[in-house]
Amino acid sequence: MAKQKKLIGAEAFEKFYSEQYGNRWESIKSSFSLESDYYEFRMEGASESYFLDSASVLAARQLPLSGAEEILDLCAAPGGKTLILASRMDENAVLYSNERSPERKHRLATVVQNCLPSVISERVKTSCSDGATWCTRQTECFDRILLDAPCSSERHVFNDSKYLNVWTPSRVKTVANEEWALLSCAFRLLRPEGYLLYSTCALAREENDGMIERLLKKFKGQVEVTEYTPDFVEGHEELIPEKTDYGYHVLPDNTKGAGPLYFCLIRKLVLQ
Repeated sequence: MAKQKKLIGAEAFEKFYSEQYGNRWESIKSSFSLESDYYEFRMEGASESYFLDSASVLAARQLPLSGAEEILDLCAAPGGKTLILASRMDENAVLYSNERSPERKHRLATVVQNCLPSVISERVKTSCSDGATWCTRQTECFDRILLDAPCSSERHVFNDSKYLNVWTPSRVKTVANEEWALLSCAFRLLRPEGYLLYSTCALAREENDGMIERLLKKFKGQVEVTEYTPDFVEGHEELIPEKTDYGYHVLPDNTKGAGPLYFCLIRKLVLQ
């Protein structure tokens, strides 16, 4: 019997995601051509505005910051979610915003400088390092962590033939392994009773709820998935995330172009 040819490119992409989303895949795919639903972030005392997807605003707002003194944005560039966190943190809090790419870290630092008033930007510390290795140097040192993990970014892939033409299902597995290295490290950096918000702009379950399942199994008894109702974003009332097994998912076919954006809030329990 002849060996079955492995699918690649648009055909493989279509098969993979139509199997995950069924009849809804066509509407999701069509929504990729819509302009993203942008939110203008502007603070008094800052020199510039910053525009980001409204779903990113929604996700970043789900990390509870009251009482937190040391906050980490582990994969922070280009900086939109850092701005949301910085604008909400307590007056005595410090936000550490990290990016592994030197070029993207420079962009991150510029965004912080230009889009926040100095009284806040002076409490945002930018750094350039591999977030997956932080836990080899320190552990349980942050009260709150946002991990917006690099992901498959299917919307971008679908709209760029350079990436779509070489896409294979193994790409999801590779990215998921990278996400796991970041998530497991972030969890080790989190203090007991602290909160971690995990998010991606991925569609694949392996990169979303699948990561949370893996965390629950690896750190059994230490992970609590937080149950809550997400806040709304003013002026974007149509932005209603859909509940998943563990978190929430904003899908662009149901939110006038916002997303996709998955997020899940977890709390680290004291190990008994």
